[in-house]
Amino acid sequence: MRELKGTTIVAVRKGNKVAVAGDGQVTLGTTVIKAKAKKVRKIFQDRVIVGFAGASADALTLLVRLEEKLQGYGGNLARAAVELAKDWRTDRTLRRLEAFIIAADQEKSFLISGTGDVIEPDDGVMAIGSGGPYALAAARALITHTQMSPREIALEALRIASGICVYTNREVVVEEL
Repeated sequence: MRELKGTTIVAVRKGNKVAVAGDGQVTLGTTVIKAKAKKVRKIFQDRVIVGFAGASADALTLLVRLEEKLQGYGGNLARAAVELAKDWRTDRTLRRLEAFIIAADQEKSFLISGTGDVIEPDDGVMAIGSGGPYALAAARALITHTQMSPREIALEALRIASGICVYTNREVVVEEL
């Protein structure tokens, strides 16, 4: 998978709760052009949380497609994610879109990419974007060594990532199920 610069999204699943958080920084090259973008949101009757990293217009196009797939498959996130990844990889227009998506419902979480990846984490934690490796490491440490909630872990992981990654800021949006 290719690294995308410009944001950090982290998902944390613990027990029967899941939180997805993302920073709000939008960059154009090395210039910050927006600080409070909303890259995490609920879709499909607020039953699925999605977060995206990459080109905003591309990601929003893919979110619309994911919601269409969810409607077509009765809310089955696993099936919708696989079908989106297949379309994304094979459709001439979609395959040029540059983004990664994290999608989570009450039961499952997936990382979806344009190369056909649909990955479910073993430990309930995943992250994407330029600060993704830092947020992932922080979240894994916190989920293992603290009693923090998924929301608290996601927020702290992003705070840590923002102190390391210049493409990540502290203007965080978090959604929970």
